[in-house]
Amino acid sequence: MLRRLSAEKAPWLFEKNLQVLLSALSEGKEEARVVGGAIRNTLLGEPIRDIDIATTTLPEITIARARRFGFNILPTGIDFGTVTVGTNEGRGYEITTLRADLETDGRYARVCFGRNWKTDAKRRDFTINALYVDKDGIIYDYVAGLQDIEDHVLRFIGSAEERIREDCLRILRFFRFYAWIGDSHCPDSQEIKAIARLKDSLYQLSAERTWSELRKLLAAPDPLHSLLWMHNIGILAIVLPEIEKQWMESIHALIETEKSLAWQADPLLRLATLVPSDTVRIKALANRLKFSNAEKNRLIQLSVSNLIATDFSEIQLKKCIYYEGRQPVLDRLRLSIANAYATTLRDNCIFTGAGNYVSLEKLARNWKIPTFPISGRDMMTMGFNQGPGIGKMLNILEDMWIKSMFQWNKNSLLAHFEEEYKTPGRALVQEEHRCNEMNGFLRSSSTK
Repeated sequence: MLRRLSAEKAPWLFEKNLQVLLSALSEGKEEARVVGGAIRNTLLGEPIRDIDIATTTLPEITIARARRFGFNILPTGIDFGTVTVGTNEGRGYEITTLRADLETDGRYARVCFGRNWKTDAKRRDFTINALYVDKDGIIYDYVAGLQDIEDHVLRFIGSAEERIREDCLRILRFFRFYAWIGDSHCPDSQEIKAIARLKDSLYQLSAERTWSELRKLLAAPDPLHSLLWMHNIGILAIVLPEIEKQWMESIHALIETEKSLAWQADPLLRLATLVPSDTVRIKALANRLKFSNAEKNRLIQLSVSNLIATDFSEIQLKKCIYYEGRQPVLDRLRLSIANAYATTLRDNCIFTGAGNYVSLEKLARNWKIPTFPISGRDMMTMGFNQGPGIGKMLNILEDMWIKSMFQWNKNSLLAHFEEEYKTPGRALVQEEHRCNEMNGFLRSSSTK
């Protein structure tokens, strides 16, 4: 079994800034090691996101040593022994002094600092997250986490109930990590029983922490088994009571479509398959879980948008992208493909619409949205009077431009306008006058 990370296996570990930082924090009788997710993901072959460091140095010593070597300091959680250190290249490292819990309330813990690596390991959540590696790549494993990674087994460290009572977020973290490493293995029955007994503690969890874990779970390659377990023991009913009755079929179809067409997992799109297309309930969900404005608006847009038919044309798609933006159309298209796939599964027939759908999806991803070549300023430069007539002229010209498949430039547009209206060079001026006269007539009529 691997007990050492090489530069080939873990190039991130041997980057200059991290090596300098680990060396600085390991001077004298002190020691620093990378801990947790970076090691776990390296061994699982998953991308490295954050690099966390555990150290025997107290926070003030951590700050002083990091500053001495030119790192930027952000004392993010100094009361809990955590300091964030940044590099000029934008990389951040979260450094935490070894700790032991004094008191917990299910959400936060009161801790004391320590120097014992085994004690620090035993206060962590899962065996796969309690691995340490020093600057030379040597792995330290106090809880058999290496074997569990090799076996794709997820286990709490020590008593599952104790770990959950310390922080009920660990229930959601269990299902998040199970989605990433569980494969076809069933979770340990004792762990599941402990979770079921303590599931009501999730009601005290903050919205921000709940959504953060759900988002990460939904980003897993295939979270379906985790979601099923959460549903079966009543977790989904607590954290996502808005869930649709037919949610399993919908998200299964999307996941299988993602695999088939090599799409990247999209947590928000997956969430859209789980909840009803009801704007009122979507807004309530977004407010309850404290979504960002971008997340909220995207989910609302998905709830009110129509699916795209298999015979949708290229020009229709381009028009939609031009008016709505790329992401809303891409979302609609991908849900349409998944919906068509779900229908074929339900009817036990062959999915025949993939060809055109795949072409449209590729177009939606890659088409460069053009800029309309005429502006209001252009119109005034050409002699038009400022007013509502200009807006109407621009609408006419823009419609002609779109019908040209966005091909015509300014001169071509003006030439085609003249040709269509069978008038010499001042066709646009005449049309503007006509629009202004009509507006004047309507205004005078409304005052009578």
